Amino acid sequence: MPQALSKRERECVVGFVEDGHSRREAARVFKTAPSTTVRIVRRFKETGSIDARPRGGFRHGKLPPHRDFILKTVTAQGDITMPELAAVLLAEKAITVAPATLSRFLIACGFSFKKNTSGIRTRQA
Repeated sequence: MPQALSKRERECVVGFVEDGHSRREAARVFKTAPSTTVRIVRRFKETGSIDARPRGGFRHGKLPPHRDFILKTVTAQGDITMPELAAVLLAEKAITVAPATLSRFLIACGFSFKKNTSGIRTRQA
């Protein structure tokens, strides 16, 4: 993954552009992509900051606020499939979610899917 420019390098880029040079010229001089130089200068003009924006971090899911509804639905219908559960969420709560996301969410909530030796589903564990 590419690394952010150091604060010193960002100061040099902004100073070079502030001295009257073009952003593309600054990109050539400092060996950065033109789009990077444009973004650095734009961020400086908009916010006054040359710091890099934070990278990564935790993304909040859309399912935790509806946990009680999902668990109640799964408990009431023990043999509901993930596509059926996705359809119920879309109809009742207007939430579009992939069946795989629902599966991961239910596993995290302690639900599991068990089969017996003949490949037939048994009750939830």
